[in-house]
Amino acid sequence: MMDYQLTLQPILQRGYRLFPKKEIASKFGDTMHRYTYADFYGRVGQLANALTKLGVNKGDRIGTFAWNSYRHLELYFGVPCMGAVVHTLNLRLPPDQLAYIVNHAEDQIIFVDNSLVPLLERVAGELKTVKHYVIMGDVAETSLPNTLSYEDLIGAESADFAWPQLDENDAAGMCYTSGTTGNPKGALYSHRAIFLHTMGLSLTDTAGLSERDVVMPVVPMFHAMAWGLPFAATYLGSKLVFPGAHMQPQDLAGLIQDERVTLAAGVPSLWFGLQTLLEQGGYDTSSVRAMIVGGSAAPRSMIEGFEKNFGIPILHAWGMTEMTPLGTVANLKSYMDEWPDDERYAVRAKQGIAVPGVELRGIDENGDEIPWDGKTMGELQVRGPWIIRAYYQDERSENAFMNGWFRTGDVVTIDPEGYVQIVDRTKDLVKSGGEWISTVDLENAIMAHPDVLEASVIAVPHPKWVERPLAIVVTRPDLDTPLEKEAIYAMLSAEFAKWQLPDDIVFIDEIPKTSVGKFDKKVLRAQFQDYKLPTA
Repeated sequence: MMDYQLTLQPILQRGYRLFPKKEIASKFGDTMHRYTYADFYGRVGQLANALTKLGVNKGDRIGTFAWNSYRHLELYFGVPCMGAVVHTLNLRLPPDQLAYIVNHAEDQIIFVDNSLVPLLERVAGELKTVKHYVIMGDVAETSLPNTLSYEDLIGAESADFAWPQLDENDAAGMCYTSGTTGNPKGALYSHRAIFLHTMGLSLTDTAGLSERDVVMPVVPMFHAMAWGLPFAATYLGSKLVFPGAHMQPQDLAGLIQDERVTLAAGVPSLWFGLQTLLEQGGYDTSSVRAMIVGGSAAPRSMIEGFEKNFGIPILHAWGMTEMTPLGTVANLKSYMDEWPDDERYAVRAKQGIAVPGVELRGIDENGDEIPWDGKTMGELQVRGPWIIRAYYQDERSENAFMNGWFRTGDVVTIDPEGYVQIVDRTKDLVKSGGEWISTVDLENAIMAHPDVLEASVIAVPHPKWVERPLAIVVTRPDLDTPLEKEAIYAMLSAEFAKWQLPDDIVFIDEIPKTSVGKFDKKVLRAQFQDYKLPTA
């Protein structure tokens, strides 16, 4: 067989040679920027020439601090295809974590959207390795040192670039975990990993991508490389639609309608708002064949609501930064199509089966593999060609692996069909009187109430039972009468044993979110650490 290197260069070349007329659309304020894959390819070549002249060498980390847009896509390919490493920086991180990540990765250059310059100015004095800041878009003035204009930088260069021969095991991309405990941890993605992940993501029984799709990654491009969608869309010639900084429900619904989006992807918190807006009518979403939901569990009520009310199937998926990131997808098997609705939705509310290329297992507290019975709980462990073998220069790697398997920290059951259901994170489970209580199950059940917008469940100390669950709930803003605790308890009592019920329910205006849109339970735990339960 030929020694054919699986790098991003063939993905870039295929998008240009086979689909030069296909469009890439990006939203900026009230206007749309549009160009083709042919235009894109030329600018990627210009970018590679500019990086070479700036002295960028093979393996150098190049940071991006940007929204989802065509320029960010150019960096996704221009940086790794010339031999460097594109490092997507999470623009929602607190300043201390952002500074840590840039310094730990030793970023040489940071490309920053003009609207985000003030966020970067706050930490620029702490960044030790950055030689240039390249601003994408116009900016009046800035305190950032050694700034360059993106358009001026690449505009002076030729579109022709002599792409170097790369090894598929060379580093191509870099992302850091969101750092819920301690400093964020770095995941370095090889060209081979991204190439194979692109193939796995595109399969019919995964996301089923094709040239005919109009793909809108709402998931940020700094969040695990937008789940690999920009690479897959470019490889297959799908039209790409980037929402930029415009993430409000009206923006997303308008883009879906106007651009005839067929496949969108994002975290549940984004789709909650869209669901509420669509219930009011006025938008045509008939073009959508599926919405990928990941990052955190999608409540069954959301999955049912989108399909029954709007004809939009939710494609429930699970993955991690450490996995490039895709691990499982909850597509139904062929014979399940004939099952009753209740059984089908129960399957689709799970995280799904392993995508081709990923192996998984559950391990109990004794280190034994759990049976696939849908009941026994264990820590999910994974392995495969797009899963990291170590964190980037981090001693915490030692505890993250077990005999060649990556320990995810998710507690799961696996049913006889192979469908994984995440019960909780190991650190989020409530252990009450020696019994485990799943906060995820309680959250999903509470969010099934029509008057509930969001819900999170945490453990709080109890003098007798050590820990008990506390439910924190956000109601829908348009209620005529306030939602009472008793209504939630009545609903939960039909599904849970009395000892599993929350000891109290607290209503708040908004649940804090992490930088990637997940419920931030560490903030909630700190906020309610002294909360006195009525049963205490």
